[in-house]
Amino acid sequence: MKHIKSISEFHEYTNLPKPDHPLISVIDVADAIPDSHSSNSAHLVLDFYSIAVKRMHNVKVKYGQQPFDFNEGVMSFMSPKQVFSMTTDNTDEVVKKSGWAIYIHPDFIWNTSLAKTINKYNFWDYTLNEALFLSEKEEATINHIIQNIRRETQSNIDKFSKQIIISQIETLLNYADRFYSRQFITREKSNHQILEDFEIIINDYFNRENLIDEGLPTVQHIAQQLNVSPKYLSSLLQMLTGQTTQQLIHDKLIEKAKEKLSTSQLTISEISYSLGFEHIQSFSKLFKTKTNLSPKEFRQSFN
Repeated sequence: MKHIKSISEFHEYTNLPKPDHPLISVIDVADAIPDSHSSNSAHLVLDFYSIAVKRMHNVKVKYGQQPFDFNEGVMSFMSPKQVFSMTTDNTDEVVKKSGWAIYIHPDFIWNTSLAKTINKYNFWDYTLNEALFLSEKEEATINHIIQNIRRETQSNIDKFSKQIIISQIETLLNYADRFYSRQFITREKSNHQILEDFEIIINDYFNRENLIDEGLPTVQHIAQQLNVSPKYLSSLLQMLTGQTTQQLIHDKLIEKAKEKLSTSQLTISEISYSLGFEHIQSFSKLFKTKTNLSPKEFRQSFN
């Protein structure tokens, strides 16, 4: 596995000229050629943010364990320390690449407004198969911003340069957030299928008899069952229902708790354990937060 710590090192690895700025770089994907000494399968870890719109033929990419085909142009995002691999197909066809990529070292955004907000964008944690598919108009908007950033990094640096670039990156991320919201809407059929599958999985989970051993369902567990990333699932569910995955799990849990409190003779402690809680205090606190009643008060309202 190749660990690349700086943007200059990445330029050297991909046989690109020295970057105009040591902490930020915009490159043409077609110009990046991996080190000839590396194998046809390269596993990389980058210590900086990466945003790209790429089209690549005869190249397969893995992000985590998920394969992705870049034959169709998409916009993807990677935060520092994430692992991905690139493998050239074993064919005689020439690898064809087009598009651009921007690399941003965390030191560049240190002590700026972006440093405080960059992690609020959930798409840093989406997998490649959850990438953003841009319309022609959307891609033109994004490309215009990238050209502005490229010009700034290639110009003589002055006291305004960094803030102008930071402002452009923030605009880029905000547009990406908007376009992802559009994608959630336009892929209505597949997204509602995920919602339906979520309902089935969560209902099956709370109908099990061994929740005492399994514990409460986690967002990670549900996302894994649905073959999506946890952040993507929460973003999607929030768009469709107005609530995150965790909030929907809690709603389902409270629904089951109400059912047991109103129809069974189980003690509150037994109900708490049967729903996967290790401590009755945690169950009582969540129930009161959601209903404004303690479990005991809710049960008494039926008597």
